[in-house]
Amino acid sequence: MSSATSSLPAAAPGPIASLLESAAFRVAARVLLTLPFWMSGLAKLADFGFATAEMAMFGLIPPAAFAVATIITQLGGSALVISGRRAWLGAGALGIFTALTIPIAHNFWALEGERAMMEMFFAVEHISVIGGLMLAAILCHRKA
Repeated sequence: MSSATSSLPAAAPGPIASLLESAAFRVAARVLLTLPFWMSGLAKLADFGFATAEMAMFGLIPPAAFAVATIITQLGGSALVISGRRAWLGAGALGIFTALTIPIAHNFWALEGERAMMEMFFAVEHISVIGGLMLAAILCHRKA
């Protein structure tokens, strides 16, 4: 067997392949991937005062404008990814938003002890989500 042949991925068994090819499964995956964003956006929309206070806590001025921009990004980006229409745009917006939250809200390098470690874990999780959003954009582009 050549090395080129051995590096090819094995085909999924029939039932798994059917699931992976299912439109409903793809939508469910996009809903789950965007869950943290649309849940946060809905919570901010439901309690705009809290959303504004959160922006002020992170030093974002003017806090109300940042709250509105965050809600639009979270809900709009999620809707684009979930719908599969212009998913690349939604995934890109959510990815950039997520990357920007690291220095704003999870600056572990400026902290010490357990708090620094927890914020580092959040930052690493955010980076992983960015990777998932990149894959969603790639896969939605291929299906278009």
